Parts: sequence; structure tokens; C-alpha cells
Amino acid sequence: MRVVISDEHEDDVQRIKRELAEYAEREGFTLDQVFTESARCAEPAFYAMLEALKRHEVKDIIVPSLWHFARLPGLQDAMRQHIEHETGARIWVVQGQRR
Repeated sequence: MRVVISDEHEDDVQRIKRELAEYAEREGFTLDQVFTESARCAEPAFYAMLEALKRHEVKDIIVPSLWHFARLPGLQDAMRQHIEHETGARIWVVQGQRR
């Protein structure tokens, strides 16, 4: 997920992590790692995530929304395609997926 890390936003980060875990459980997955990137981060979490996905041969990825990849819809789609192409994993998007 991409967030601005601060004391004020820590509650948002924890809420999103809970929502990801709940979604994973509903869909029959086990949430293992959550990659968080802050606007001030020197090494983007995106690259760390890609390497971890390849290393562990992950087949399913859950994201809160495509906004967490990028703000522009075209870039969101490009990043999604890049992840799927590089890893062979399927991306599951939580946004609006409450049951």
C-alpha cells in the first residue's frame, strides 16, 4: 500500500491491513506480508514486493485499490500488467468488495 506515514495516518494503515486480512480470509487466502511505501521512502516498496513475489513464487496478490500502485489510471494498469507479467501472479483488488 502507498500511504503518507505519520502518527495521524497510522490508524489508516492498521485499518487497511485489517481489511486486507479480512478480504484474504473471505476469499480463502492467508495474508502473509504487507508492503507499505511512504512518500519519504528512499527504496520503493514496489521493487521489494516484486522481488519477494518472485522469490516465494506467489500466485495471488491482494491490494486495497489500484490507487496504491499509482494515482493515474493508465499508470495503475501498467503497474498491474507489469506485476502480472513479471510474477505470473493474479492481482485481487479489495476496493468496494465488501460482503
